[in-house]
Amino acid sequence: MSSEYGGIYDEDDGQFRQELRAQLEEHIEPIVDEADREPLTREEFIEYTGVLRELGIGFEPGIAEQYFGNLERFAVVSEEVSKVWPSLNVALQMSFPSVFVNYAADETQDAMLSKLETGECIGCLAVTEPEGGSDTARPNTVAYKDGDEYVLEGEKTWVGNAPIADIALVVAHDDEADTQDMFLVDQENSPFETETMDKLGWKGVNNGHMYFDGVRIPEDNRLSNIVGNALMDGADMQEIVPFPEAVSQLFFEQKALNATFSFMRTGMSFMAVGIMQAAFDEALDYVHERETFGKPIGENQLVQEKLYDILRDLETSRHLARHALELLSRGDDRARLISSLAKGYTAERSVDATYNALQIHGGEGLKTQNRLERYYRDASVMTIPDGTTEIQKLIVGKELTGLSAY
Repeated sequence: MSSEYGGIYDEDDGQFRQELRAQLEEHIEPIVDEADREPLTREEFIEYTGVLRELGIGFEPGIAEQYFGNLERFAVVSEEVSKVWPSLNVALQMSFPSVFVNYAADETQDAMLSKLETGECIGCLAVTEPEGGSDTARPNTVAYKDGDEYVLEGEKTWVGNAPIADIALVVAHDDEADTQDMFLVDQENSPFETETMDKLGWKGVNNGHMYFDGVRIPEDNRLSNIVGNALMDGADMQEIVPFPEAVSQLFFEQKALNATFSFMRTGMSFMAVGIMQAAFDEALDYVHERETFGKPIGENQLVQEKLYDILRDLETSRHLARHALELLSRGDDRARLISSLAKGYTAERSVDATYNALQIHGGEGLKTQNRLERYYRDASVMTIPDGTTEIQKLIVGKELTGLSAY
């Protein structure tokens, strides 16, 4: 059933999607149930993302342009990988700050370029703070200028990949400029402390706390300096941030973090679609296999109603995610609004859809060896990272009215 729905929008008639599915079925499907029980180690991250590198998925030079530079491909990856293992998709996408190594300070390039070229430079994006939660506009983490260096002081939490990362892109308040910026920190030259967290779902993602206690970084690792220096050296924006030109333009027109979130939230929408598709496929198979009172449970009206509800949530989510992708690919002014609308809506629907699929399975769905309970836990996590559903509503409200309620 899934193949009927999965490839209908693909620009290459689904060829890349089919190749990706084959890789996932061969290398990830057999290990996912056991592998998802614990956070990925560094070695496991490199091994599993290496499977995807063979299809041009990753952030190393020459590959990042294929992955992030082709939004259709990015969406297919988000959906198909999440259908099998959402944690792997999150870990992969959260590693994107590693692309900035190409234009970072000399000492960071010396330490990290060789790792980046072999697909072994793991990145993370550090935004959320213990006391700030969803308030990303006013970070308590501060970057103080000291000569030709910045000194980072503060704490981050819920950072995907943090305990295994080589590179962290840290949102902080630039004390000298009195503005928010992002700072690239490499673990080799500017060591930072981390601590792994446990959580409800996305068990494979190695989320962690990060502690910056007088961490010193070169001034050329301030993101605005990375971009500015690279442009002065003749690079274009698509080389620095490997998005299509229209998307890169959003980084000039908006705050860099807002443009980043528009991209990430669109990806999250396709993640939710992937999880829903997996749950729908399981449920549809099960209603034919399971019999009660001498007949398949698929003959029960209430079971058919639940299938209707799951498919309704799946297809409306798929179309809204597509709309967000189309606006983002054009660099449309509404990209922030619709990506927030799509993320909020699809995440909530994924909870509903996986819950209904679990209900169809009854007691079988509660067993930890059954994937339905994992789908439900992973879907439940979708509603919070990259901005809670409540925050998405406020972003949409602000974009509609021009008035901020937060």
